[in-house]
Amino acid sequence: MSLPSWFLLALPLLSGAMMPLQAGVNGQLARHIDSVLSASLISFLVGSLALLFITLAQRELPTGLASFKGLSWWHWTGGLLGVLFVVSAAFAGPRIGALLFMSLVLAGQLSAALLLDHFGWAGFPQASVTAGKIAGLLLIVAGVWLIRRS
Repeated sequence: MSLPSWFLLALPLLSGAMMPLQAGVNGQLARHIDSVLSASLISFLVGSLALLFITLAQRELPTGLASFKGLSWWHWTGGLLGVLFVVSAAFAGPRIGALLFMSLVLAGQLSAALLLDHFGWAGFPQASVTAGKIAGLLLIVAGVWLIRRS
């Protein structure tokens, strides 16, 4: 199935636009039930159920245990990394505001992405660090500083 190139650009843009909304929703849930961890658990349970139903509807479940053979320990860490975002969003987002929270998330994402691309880690194609990429990242960090100052 070939996807149109606009979709490959629109999907991450939409996903990124939903991140501050997710942080706000989870923050309000945490405030309402008085527990950041319980709110995060509820968020993951709802998301897991949605993925289960979609996966069952698409009939994309693994056909056996053989597909799990050869996985490294780090293949299993994606969910743990998601926990860090959801918990930090529910905790820090309501305390520092959506704009500062997301600008810090963006700075962290781009810093990690620079390293992932440079070394070709986690299956990303290798793309060396350039002065332009460093300058762009420094502009993002400057943006965080300006947002924090205001």
